[in-house]
Amino acid sequence: MRDCIIVGGGPAGLTAALYLARYHLSVTLIDGGKSRAGLIPMSHNHAGFPDGVTGEELLGRIRRQLSSYPVTFWDATVESIVVRDEMFHVKAGDHTVQARTVVIATGVINHRPNMSDELHDKALARGSLRYCPVCDGYEVTDKEIAVTGSGSHALAEAKFLRSYTASVTVYPNEGTLDLDEGQRRELLDLGVTLLEAPPLAYSLAEEGLEVKFADRSRRFTSLYPALGSDIQSALALSIGADRTEGGCLWVDAHQRTTIPGLYAAGDVVLGLDQISHAMGQAAVAATTIRNDLSAVRVLVR
Repeated sequence: MRDCIIVGGGPAGLTAALYLARYHLSVTLIDGGKSRAGLIPMSHNHAGFPDGVTGEELLGRIRRQLSSYPVTFWDATVESIVVRDEMFHVKAGDHTVQARTVVIATGVINHRPNMSDELHDKALARGSLRYCPVCDGYEVTDKEIAVTGSGSHALAEAKFLRSYTASVTVYPNEGTLDLDEGQRRELLDLGVTLLEAPPLAYSLAEEGLEVKFADRSRRFTSLYPALGSDIQSALALSIGADRTEGGCLWVDAHQRTTIPGLYAAGDVVLGLDQISHAMGQAAVAATTIRNDLSAVRVLVR
């Protein structure tokens, strides 16, 4: 029996564990090892690291910090959550653990451009492929940037990146650009180059990516996919939690979902997809859990 089970070991889940442990609550953190933060090659956007920090280093630092506290880590993928007798029964592999509360910190999974996993990982590691202009748009200032995607996703990404560089090219990942006349005119007026057909192949260039099209190859310093993502909310939805119109888990101002005892933090919740934001939500969720538990039983030492 635990006070809280945290599902997800990214910045939100780890921060929630830290706060809960320091409230002297019993915590088990279950993580499948797929945090998006671990893919970050270098972040200069996280306060307190003037020389930048990799995603793996940041996660490792928080885990080392947690090693001073009695947090149980379980490397596994949660398969199901069942609510029975006002308790959460969380199943992962052949084991089930019970808890009074659960924090969902499962994040999202980005849709990837049409390239091999090996090329994807190499391009990501060297900054030739980037997923977050809020995180690293500054690093591509005045560089030649490409956006792959279609419709409103591509429109928004290109407009955002245009504030960093005058050289932005948009092309579809597959199919067509799917822009109406107003969207097309808006981008053209901003000086954005529109390519109508998807690429035939990608390869690493000396600096950036080489993208082969039917007519010719083009080189870009960095490519930003604007392809959307899958919100990892299925566990919470399976027990009746509500979600927003966009598919994120609905939470109140204290990170409570619509299921009593179920909380959520990080990218699975609507908000700015940033490490600092996820950690802030986790701190709120953990403090709310402490206060909600104290309302039904006296917490004494």
